[in-house]
Amino acid sequence: MSVIPLSLARRLAPALWPLRRLCERGWLREADVDLCLRLLHPVLRVQRVFAQVEARRWVAEDMLALTLRCNGNQHGWRAGQHVQLYLQQDGVRHGRSYSLTAVGGDGRIELAIKRQPGGRLSNTLLDRLDVGQVLELAPAFGELQWPDDGRPVLLAAAGSGITPLLGLLREALAQGFSAPVTLLHQVRRQGQRAFVEELQALAERHTNLQLRWAISGEGGGRIEKEELDGLCGEHLIACGPRGFVERLQGWWERSGSLQVESFTPPEPLAVGESRTLSLRFARSGQQVTGTNQRSLLEQAEANGLRPAHGCRQGICASCTCTLLSGVVRDVRSGALFAEPHQPIRLCISAPHGDVEIDL
Repeated sequence: MSVIPLSLARRLAPALWPLRRLCERGWLREADVDLCLRLLHPVLRVQRVFAQVEARRWVAEDMLALTLRCNGNQHGWRAGQHVQLYLQQDGVRHGRSYSLTAVGGDGRIELAIKRQPGGRLSNTLLDRLDVGQVLELAPAFGELQWPDDGRPVLLAAAGSGITPLLGLLREALAQGFSAPVTLLHQVRRQGQRAFVEELQALAERHTNLQLRWAISGEGGGRIEKEELDGLCGEHLIACGPRGFVERLQGWWERSGSLQVESFTPPEPLAVGESRTLSLRFARSGQQVTGTNQRSLLEQAEANGLRPAHGCRQGICASCTCTLLSGVVRDVRSGALFAEPHQPIRLCISAPHGDVEIDL
């Protein structure tokens, strides 16, 4: 039950700066202030970003677009970035990263969520999240940007990789980008072509936009180098599973920029012989037997812990934790880190020997 409407709650956000200062200086507890503010409206908080679900619509057979309106604490968010969305289930707080397909000046944002078979959070959001419910969001992250030199752009996506590219495309066309743009989207089935009606309407209004789909599971095949070579574009922006973007990186030979983003974790570098070692999770008071072959995030979860996490590939920093002692290895590069009390990202850090972390 809200005492004030959301529009008024948003206007109150800038006026909360004295409370923010008092909380930062330790004179007030932020949790206590938040408890009072949420009595006025469920989204109202001192600093954290909360948003209310305003609309939901299916944009493919397995993808839902959610329109949310934030409480005024989000700043500098851009379409094409990602946000961590949090939802509590059975007493456990779960978080997943989703792309911003639209960002409005009135606090409205749009996220697109693809159904994942067996996915705990995605299926709950798609099947049980109602208009009016309130969700927490972490600050936006992501580096994809539309090129600013006016040369033709090629967008290539596989599966849900379409979502950040759609956000970039919408904004570029709305701002008058007039050079040729080609959007190439690879999916398994026709029904998985996300936002297809909107994209076709955009192509009718903007003659510089060309749309192409590759239907890999219905005889159409996957995107191949010859097809990519035949498409217009001096800049390539690609998003999809790691294997997809790595293939495109290997094929791209033009002079323009190349931006890629993957939503699957990196393949860890081979480290030779498997070794058994000791892992200590200090705050949890656990000491367990571990291995040098798996990330600290995986091993913490295997031992019943539930660390905060998001992208699972070292981008969003949600799983950052403090290394207290020992040596960890970056699974992407093989680099070793041993300085005590330095922050590490659990999802891309594997123990190199006995390790203690502040978890």
